[in-house]
Amino acid sequence: MRVLAFEDHYDIKAMLTAGGVNTNDLVIEQRWNSADAVERIRGFAPDVLLLDHYMPPLSGYRVLEALLASDVQRPSTVIAMSSASEKNNDMVDLGADQGVVKFDLAELDVWPKMTLNDENSGQQHR
Repeated sequence: MRVLAFEDHYDIKAMLTAGGVNTNDLVIEQRWNSADAVERIRGFAPDVLLLDHYMPPLSGYRVLEALLASDVQRPSTVIAMSSASEKNNDMVDLGADQGVVKFDLAELDVWPKMTLNDENSGQQHR
């Protein structure tokens, strides 16, 4: 699964790993600002797009607006992940699939979870 995250403060892979997500089969690209966001989405072609609302120079809301108005294929899952739940709700109203307070990101059902055998066997449970 290809994951593109627009988040300027927290390391998304570290957050997912700390939350019990098996990141072995995830290709995660994190952008620390939203400059050229639509072109980054076009070039990376993510399955999952993570949008923080409070991003420079464009908010996650503005990135989503630009994406939906463009000819770029919409990722199959778009997740609004702000620390402010009302901003997540705004992005869901605009067209995101779901919103989550970013510190609960690892709890979403879209991620492969670690099992007790993952460290020894390299297997994962989906």
